[in-house]
Order: sequence, then C-alpha cells, then structure tokens
Amino acid sequence: MAKKDKNQYRQSKEINEEPQAAAEQPKEAEAISKLPKDVQEKLKTIKTKLDKFQKRVLEKFDKYIVGIALMPPPKPEELQQLQQMQQPSLQDQPLAEPKPEDKDKIHVLVLVDDSDSRTMSKLELKDKLTAIISSIGNEIDPNITPQTLILSELWQNCFDAKYELLQLIALSAPIHDTGMLQAIKIAEVHKTMVLKKFEKYIVSYVLAGSLVQGKATPTSDIDVWIVIDDTDVKKMTRAELKDKLRAIIIGMGIEAGELTGIKNKLNIQVYILTDFWDSLREANPVIFTLLRDGVPFFDRGIFMPWKQLLKMGKIKPSAEAIDIFMGSGEQVIRRVQLKLNEIGMEDIYYALLTPSQAALMLYGVAPPSPKETSSLMREIFVNKEKLLEDKFIRILERVVETRKAIEHGEKKELSGKEIDELLSDGDKYLKRVKRLFTQIEKIREEQEMLNIYDTITTVIRDVLRLEGVEKAKDNEMLHLVEDKLVSEGKMPSKFLRTMQDLMKAKKDYDDKKLSKVEIEKIHQEAGALIKFLVEHMQRKRGRELDRLKIRVKHGSKFGEVILLGSEAYIINDIDNEEKEISKAIISPDGSLGTLEKSSLEELEKSIAKIETPQKTSIKEPIFEDLKRIFGKDVEILMNY
Repeated sequence: MAKKDKNQYRQSKEINEEPQAAAEQPKEAEAISKLPKDVQEKLKTIKTKLDKFQKRVLEKFDKYIVGIALMPPPKPEELQQLQQMQQPSLQDQPLAEPKPEDKDKIHVLVLVDDSDSRTMSKLELKDKLTAIISSIGNEIDPNITPQTLILSELWQNCFDAKYELLQLIALSAPIHDTGMLQAIKIAEVHKTMVLKKFEKYIVSYVLAGSLVQGKATPTSDIDVWIVIDDTDVKKMTRAELKDKLRAIIIGMGIEAGELTGIKNKLNIQVYILTDFWDSLREANPVIFTLLRDGVPFFDRGIFMPWKQLLKMGKIKPSAEAIDIFMGSGEQVIRRVQLKLNEIGMEDIYYALLTPSQAALMLYGVAPPSPKETSSLMREIFVNKEKLLEDKFIRILERVVETRKAIEHGEKKELSGKEIDELLSDGDKYLKRVKRLFTQIEKIREEQEMLNIYDTITTVIRDVLRLEGVEKAKDNEMLHLVEDKLVSEGKMPSKFLRTMQDLMKAKKDYDDKKLSKVEIEKIHQEAGALIKFLVEHMQRKRGRELDRLKIRVKHGSKFGEVILLGSEAYIINDIDNEEKEISKAIISPDGSLGTLEKSSLEELEKSIAKIETPQKTSIKEPIFEDLKRIFGKDVEILMNY
C-alpha cells in the first residue's frame, strides 16, 4: 500500500468513524485542522458523499444492513477475493493489475444480514442487493466502489479458515454499525495479540453469543471463547497454565478495547483442551451451544470437525450425562428452596429487626434482645408516643414468628408467594420506620429545646436573685432582665434578643407550632447566653463573698476568717498550697467558739449553700478571738 494512500485512509478513518465518546471529537477536529487545506477539503468532500451513500442505502435496506465501513485501498489479492465473492465466475481469473485511476476509488464495504432470507436464495439476494447498492454508489460518485458482503458468506470464509476479510474489516472505518463491525474489529485485534504471544498453545479462537445468533445491538457484549492446548504441559499443572494464560489474555482484552476505542465489554471465556473435551463428553449445554452457533476466527483443525460432527448428530450425550443433568435439576430446585428459607429466616428478619432496634436506640432506650423488640416497639411508639400504627408491629411480629418456625423445624419451607408477601410487607415496614426516625428526631429536638429553656430560666432566676429580685415569673422575666441587667450595662443587649427568641420558641412549642428553624437558632445561641450568665454569677458571688472575709496578717503570714451565717472558717496561711482549715461556731455575741479541724471541700460546700447577697457585722468579741487564733501581733487588713 502506498504511503500516500495509507495517510489518506488514516485521515478518512478519523473523519468517518463514529466517536466512542464526546471527548474524542475535539481531538479529531484538532488533528484535521493540522492537515493541509487541500487535504481537508478532500476529506470533507469524501465524508459528504459517504453520508449521502449511507442515508440512501439505509432508506432502501435499513433492517438488513449490519454495517457500512470505509475500507483502506485493498491489496490486489484482497480486491480479487472481494470481486470473486461479488462474481463467482471470476474464480479462475489471474490477478488484475492496479490501474492509475484506482487510487481515487472509494472502497466501501456493505455487510448485509441474510439470516431471515426466505423468498429467494442467498445468491439471488446478494446479486440483487449488489446491483442496487452499486447503482446507488455510482449515482452519488462513480468512484464509490461498494463491496456487498452477506453475513453467511463472511462466516463461511471463517469456517473455511479464510480470515483475510476479518483483517480487512478490522482495518476499516465504520460509517454505520449495528454492533457487528465493532465486535469483529475488537475480536480480530485481540485474536492477533493472543496468537502473537501464545500461538503454540491456542487451539481455537471463537466468536459466540448474541452476535453470531443475529441479535447484535450497538451495546451488546462481545463473547469470545479461547481453547488452550494443555496436552504437552510439563513445567506446571494444567490449572496453573489456565490461570496464567487466562490472566494475560483478559489483560490483552482490556488493551484491545483501549486500542480500538470500543467500549463494549469483551467477555473472554478460556478453556483448556482437556476440560473442553470433558464438557463435550458430559454434554454440557453451554459447549453444545458454542459448537452450534460459534464462528472460528482461528482454528487449528479441531473446532470445525467438532462443529460438523454435532451438525451430523454424531455428538450425543451419554446416558450417564443425562442422569447427571436430570439430578442437577433436583439439586438446583432444592438449593432454591433452601435459599428461599434463608431469605425468610435470616435476610428479611435482620432487615427489619436491626432498624427497629436502631429506632429504640435513637429514642434513648438501650437495644433490647430480638424477642423483646416487637413488644417494646409497641409499648413506646404505639401506646406511649402514638407515633406508629400497630399494623406495622404486626408485620415485624410475623417475620419474627416465621423465622422462629423455620429455625425450630415447625415450618419446613416457604413458598414463593410467602416470600413475596414478606418482602412486600418488609418494604412497607422499612419505609414507615424511616419516617419514624424523622418523628423521633423531632421529639428529641423539641425536648432538648425545653431542657435549654428550663436551664436558662433557672440560671436567670439565680442571676436576678443576686440583683435583689427574689421571685421572677416567666411572663415577667424579659422585663426584669432588661431592667436589672441590660439597662444597667451588666449584660449585652444581644442576649436579651436570644431570650426573646427562647420565649417565642417556648410559646410555639406550647401551641404545637415550633419549627425546625427556631430549634436550630436556639441551639446556636443558647450556649453563649448560658456561659455569660454563669460567669456573671460567679463574679457576683465572688464579690459578695469578699465582703464576708476578714483578712489578717500575723508575722510573715496572711490568714482569713470567712463568716458564713452561724459558722466561721479560719485559714491560717492562705499562701500555703496545703491549707490548714478549721471552723468555729459564731456565738450570738459575735465571738468564735472552740476551733474544730475542717477541710477545703467542707468550706466549698458551705459557700455553695450561702445565699447572697448576705449582710454580716463584726462585733467586739471577735477581735479578742483573732488574737487568740493568730497571736497578739495580728493585724486586720483593709482592701487587701
């Protein structure tokens, strides 16, 4: 093939081949844009003519056309083979010398499905189609040279071990394809790769499946079978040979898909010869189907004899094989029944039980045992919360009872109808439990909102008590907070707005109008408000507590006397990490009673019990007690 012709074909292939993905189109356009202008114009003209040819042919013979492809300029022997297929009378003619004008010929392959030809012979059908299709090509452009090929002829060439047409199709650029051209292309490329590496071991490479049964579609899987000769294997076991070659061959299938750009799945079945022979003897239906329908793309003289023997009725299943297949049917039915029981006993059971336990956990209940789940679901969600209808609990109970009956042998098998009912009811149950989850989450959110409300109102009452307000009703709280805290600059006004949102949310909850937006807003703002109020109380109580302390200096040490109602706590050395604390009763005259040993923990508990603000006074007898406790040189400190 001339270099120029090869380049022209390569570019025409890029123009005419349908892209496998949208992403390839920009690449093709970019490649074409780099060509000389005259070549671009020529390719554009050829494409326009081929599009017109395709449209006319499909309008005339749509359902019969398997594929239309632009072929590379054929070699003389390939051209003669095509011509001889077109006109059998040319069988004995010598090879025709190529003419100068042949370089402008546009060779187009038209592949026709003749599988349902009934009204005329295949030869008559081909002659008729050839004449009409050639006429269409000549009307569009005399240089368009259609080569009409019927599918049965292509397969017969394969049966006769003539694979040149397969190679030609593999090099062609599809213009229209129902799935057959791309299958032949990827299989031929894959076959070539496999033979190049493992020809010594390959017995047959066979195209099978829907493609050779006349059921091909553009998305059909491409089924190929490869038989490997394992009769002279010495360095490894037959299984190792099969696994090793199978992995490499399947990898080549992926590579073939990448090279051709064909996305259809290439299903590769690898058999070793001994296993293939055993399957024949056992009358394996899959192998029989392969022999009956398969088309060899390569054969070392083994597949075709088997195919012919099957066609002649010479390959018949033995009585032993028939018994095995009869017995296998009963075994399969039994496995199906066991699987049905397993679906009813385990799969559906756990599919319903596990989400039920999850619903109880979400509600706040520890997951119960399986046998207690149904009753607890009814008790909480049906009777108490009124969230779930009892009919759904009955579905769960039926599944539990069915599983128990099968497990204990009380029920031997489940019918298909029972499985359908369990699956249908189970689906309804799971959809309802999913909605129950939403209901439970809403209850939890509302309950959490109430907890926040109770916490904040309790803390606010404590804060107001520190400000001298002993009692604060709910409807007065906002006014008191604004008057006692916000107006006096003790609390930022933004927290007043948070309280207003909280009061509104509580009212909406009481009116059953609480929205998810309100709940989320309270969640976001409540934490900052509670933190501020607690810190405010701590500062306030700290200042009040300072008023109840008498600070003294004795020698080089500093001490404290904390007056808490009827008790006084004495710290001898406040700078000592291991403070020694004692306590004494405060007498009515203000003096301190006998000292008793105490602890920091007891002091903190007493401070927590004191309600502030609290007023206290220091009477004269306590000054004498300070000398008794700390010594005669004791000094009382002011503003320490």
